[in-house]
Amino acid sequence: MKNIFIVIFLITGILPHTAQELTSEQLIDKTIAYHDPNQLWDVFEGKLFITLQYADGKERHSIIEIDLPREYFKVTNLQDDNVIEYIVNKEGCTLLLNGETTFTEEDAKTYRLTCEQALKTKNYYSYLYGLPMKLRDPGTIVSPEVQTKTFKGKEYLVIKVNYEENVGKDTWYFYFDPTTYAMEVYQFYHDESKNDGEYILLNEIENVASIKMPKIRTWYTNADDKLLGTDILTKAAPLK
Repeated sequence: MKNIFIVIFLITGILPHTAQELTSEQLIDKTIAYHDPNQLWDVFEGKLFITLQYADGKERHSIIEIDLPREYFKVTNLQDDNVIEYIVNKEGCTLLLNGETTFTEEDAKTYRLTCEQALKTKNYYSYLYGLPMKLRDPGTIVSPEVQTKTFKGKEYLVIKVNYEENVGKDTWYFYFDPTTYAMEVYQFYHDESKNDGEYILLNEIENVASIKMPKIRTWYTNADDKLLGTDILTKAAPLK
């Protein structure tokens, strides 16, 4: 019985001790080593097939093409039996509706066919599927302290991240498994004092060119735990 209590004491003491020993930069190193062991994100070329399930039961299917060496991004969405495409590259952006670059102003408004929206979409997908590697991007302000938090009944190592004004204005928290250093939750606030924003639960892993990406991401509001939607990485493939 005495030995059992010793083991319990050691286990319960591991998490706070680890948090005190690790700096946030060391924790980022460890989580990147888990998610991108071969350091391939910077040269990533691939297609991601994503199904977004809305809380009301509707679905949207997207194909994301990312070629980081060529600075090329493309998203193809099916909406109302129409095919919407955004392409962003070094030359700028190209917008297509059903394969055509010409469309009415009404269509542009309905399907958000603007270069501003194309760039937002590129940044959104590149950021979320590039985590935690994107925590090394310029303009990222990482708090040096590693916190320990219990979230949904599990204890995590947590780092707080802000961004330079020209990069982003939200406050983010990233939650990592204390044993594997896998990223399992992230959370953001527009104004933390108002408890606004959202948290995202990451479940299952999809190995994409040796990069461990979250297969299922489920989005909730911070204020009332309201389900917003779930996106599922149904398939990944190399660019052809």
